[in-house]
Amino acid sequence: MKTLIVGTASAVTVALAALTAPSAALAADDACGRVTIAEMSWNSAAMLAHMEAIILREGYGCDAELVPGDTVPTITSMTEKGEPDLAPEIWPNAAKEVLAQAEAEGRLVIAAKTLSDGGQEGWFVPAYMVEAHPDLASIEGIKTSAGLFPDPEEPGKGRFYNCPSGWQCQIVNENLFEAYGLDEAGFTMFDPGSGPGLAGAIAKAYEREEPVFAYYFSPTAVLGKYDMVMVGGMTHDPETWDCVTSADCDDPKPNMYPASDILTVVTTRFAEDAPEAYGFVSSVSIPSDVINAVLAWQEDNQATAEDAALHFLEVYPELWTAWVPGEVVEKVKAAL
Repeated sequence: MKTLIVGTASAVTVALAALTAPSAALAADDACGRVTIAEMSWNSAAMLAHMEAIILREGYGCDAELVPGDTVPTITSMTEKGEPDLAPEIWPNAAKEVLAQAEAEGRLVIAAKTLSDGGQEGWFVPAYMVEAHPDLASIEGIKTSAGLFPDPEEPGKGRFYNCPSGWQCQIVNENLFEAYGLDEAGFTMFDPGSGPGLAGAIAKAYEREEPVFAYYFSPTAVLGKYDMVMVGGMTHDPETWDCVTSADCDDPKPNMYPASDILTVVTTRFAEDAPEAYGFVSSVSIPSDVINAVLAWQEDNQATAEDAALHFLEVYPELWTAWVPGEVVEKVKAAL
């Protein structure tokens, strides 16, 4: 996969200094005023928060302020307190009922589908393994190939890297593992201990061109840096999905993760009081492979979320310039 890199560390530093230095251009426009933006704890959401803050600040004269956030507490705070004004990356499956009720009551507005093709979760193998063994592109091929993924701790078994303990996907994977008969097919489930442990296992195997069979998700730096193939032949069935997500599921059926809509959510007050700024926010829609590439650049350069936002604005003008009027484009480009 291709990762684009522009500029140097010093260039990014200069750009950051220009954006953060006091100037008359940063004064808040009366029509926009103060805007609080949820900066979530994961990289893609943090990058999006900084990117939108830069455009709101430089292009619309908003007094944009980032505040810490996480999916459920942010939605709850937006609903009950009217702050923050904006959350650029909400995974609604974690708070469907609260979000639906807040929208029905007119407290929140779903402004945009932030990722045009949605977030992905699934089981992956490296592309170089699929090239050598095309059957690995499907779950049926995986089931007959445990020997290609040797578990160093259990000779004769194949290893599947599950989610770390405490992640909801660990339960889902355990049920799917049973439903597809991977135990009988000779596989074990391995707990990598943490998110970095899971990412590190995939990265280590890929960089050595070794076998690896693992759960992962997008948008992430891992899927931006490494050419991984999602295992096919697994279909999402909403009728049996609730059982698959439960630790008490007695008879899990074959299933697969659904594509997740990734949403931009705003308070109704923001949408009504700052219509021009809301027009920009409601236009943001980015392909997941672009986010993956930006996150890969961020990881490779040990960059901050703000660095990654600047990188996105510099490398993908064909995307963001379509979201805003020409005069806003000129203001933001002048700031960069």
